[in-house]
Amino acid sequence: MATSKKEKSVLMDWLTTVDHKKLGIMYLISGALFFVKAGIMALFMRIQLMFPEMNFLSGQTFNEFITMHGTIMLFLAATPLLFAFMNFVIPLQIGARDVAFPFVNALGFWIFFAGGLLLSMSWFFGGGPDAGWTAYVPLSSRDYAGLGLDFYVLGLQVSGIGTLISGINFLVTIVNMRAPGMTMMRLPLFVWTSFITSTLILFAFTPLAAGLAFLMLDRIFDGQFFIPDMGGNVVLWQHIFWIFGHPEVYILVLPAFGIISEVIPAFSRKRLFGYTAMVFATMIIAFLGFMVWAHHMFTVGLGPVANSIFAIATMTIAVPTGIKIFNWLFTMWGGKITFNTAMLFASSFVPTFVLGGVTGVMLAMAPVDYLYHDTYFVVAHFHYIIVGGIVLALFAGLFYWYPKMFNHMLNETLGKLFFWLFYIGFHLTFFVQHLLGLMGMPRRVYTYLPDQGLDTFNLISTIGTFFMSAGIIVLVINVIYSAFKGERVTVADPWDARTLEWSTPTPVPEYNFAQTPQVRSLDPLFYEKVHGDGKMKPAEPLGDIHMPNGSILPLIMSVGLFISGFGFVMMNMENPIINPLIVAIGGLAITFGCMFIRSVKEDHGYHIPVEEIKGKEVG
Repeated sequence: MATSKKEKSVLMDWLTTVDHKKLGIMYLISGALFFVKAGIMALFMRIQLMFPEMNFLSGQTFNEFITMHGTIMLFLAATPLLFAFMNFVIPLQIGARDVAFPFVNALGFWIFFAGGLLLSMSWFFGGGPDAGWTAYVPLSSRDYAGLGLDFYVLGLQVSGIGTLISGINFLVTIVNMRAPGMTMMRLPLFVWTSFITSTLILFAFTPLAAGLAFLMLDRIFDGQFFIPDMGGNVVLWQHIFWIFGHPEVYILVLPAFGIISEVIPAFSRKRLFGYTAMVFATMIIAFLGFMVWAHHMFTVGLGPVANSIFAIATMTIAVPTGIKIFNWLFTMWGGKITFNTAMLFASSFVPTFVLGGVTGVMLAMAPVDYLYHDTYFVVAHFHYIIVGGIVLALFAGLFYWYPKMFNHMLNETLGKLFFWLFYIGFHLTFFVQHLLGLMGMPRRVYTYLPDQGLDTFNLISTIGTFFMSAGIIVLVINVIYSAFKGERVTVADPWDARTLEWSTPTPVPEYNFAQTPQVRSLDPLFYEKVHGDGKMKPAEPLGDIHMPNGSILPLIMSVGLFISGFGFVMMNMENPIINPLIVAIGGLAITFGCMFIRSVKEDHGYHIPVEEIKGKEVG
């Protein structure tokens, strides 16, 4: 076993890292790039709908943009951005030195990234997928959708593998890696919500993988799962997709709830109100989340009994969500609130999410849903959940954890300008879409006729998009400006916060904790500030620390899966240069070869000697 870490170039260090903190930053950067890409598509779609009968985008391009915008935002932007915080923060919050399986953590990131690149390759081969982000058959069958849909199917299959193994890794980490005294009912709310989200990933991504496999078999190997003429069933796809799709909403929104539950107590100077109720409300939301999928299918014709059952289940899910809303309000009530940028985003999340939830209860009524279904009312509803909920929470988390991740503060003046531009723009964009929907404007249309009463609200909606875009530009300027001119953070706890991640030095050393901390209460750092000397008590003597070696194998394995996925796509290409089967099998051979190497090659990691640790801690 090595006694020191092998020296590498900066590039190789990042390409081979298994450090959860670096992987968190890599998730953050890649998720941000996909977020900007999908946001530009949204901006272009809103410009097209700015006035009646615009010719800014063709109908085909609009369909491709609307499909890729939804797909990227959910699978390749929101999920990795949440995973960025989960990766960086969870081990620090539970007092661990890393996740349970650092190699698998790196593998999860690279496979997700390979899947995202494979999906994006569609633009270079005739255009993106165009069947909507839900890919309903028969629109997504070989008769109606081109090569772009094959990139959609294979790209999501590959990235889904990365998401699934990352979820399993988080589950094992939270169960097995907690510091002494960190019982399950002392876990920070962000860890709890991440734990339950990882459980949802385990059970929701598996039916998605099966559905995508069926669609791939239909499109590439002449399967008949969704071909009615051959005994298939198009409604089957909707059931498979939404059994994944509705839990996916909670996969995204529960960690967002966790972020809000960290930020609001920190800047209200109060303990989170009703911690136990919050934990059990999260569990109930996750449980009910698997029982409501058919509310997306009220117009399919399932019948009054099925519709009624799913309507009642959908309304029931509002109860545990309501518990959370009141607990956040009671946490702020009577608190000494600091309205910095993180708190502005966190506090604005509450009323915005409530509005999205209220329209959700309206849509849960099956007879009324017949009127709302496939109108802009639905678009407005889920954007109030996704943007008004998840994205606002992501920005709150970004400003809150940024000093711990990057060792400097983001500029508060630019941050507040960003908040007001984005928040006002968001409501301008999406509030009027409720009204457009009630007026009968269908969703997924690339143009509309004049003099139908839709012109003004569409113009307002597009102006709102310009505000949001300006806000994102201000955020980018803030990140660049702060990197050079921002306030350097050298203290462990710049926010006077409550949880364990703020007890580690800034910058966080590779081993996180020189000595595993002894946890004595919920909000362990705050407890030590009140009842101790403000520092965590060690649960072990100072000694050598074992760390895992980095590895290039996760990157190579993801390249293998990328090549294999591309090979399967080539099977639907006209006159491919190479036999597609050779490419598909060759890619799998690379991946399985790396798995074999990983299995037989001994890699015991290395030790950081105690003298080096003492030097870092004193320094």
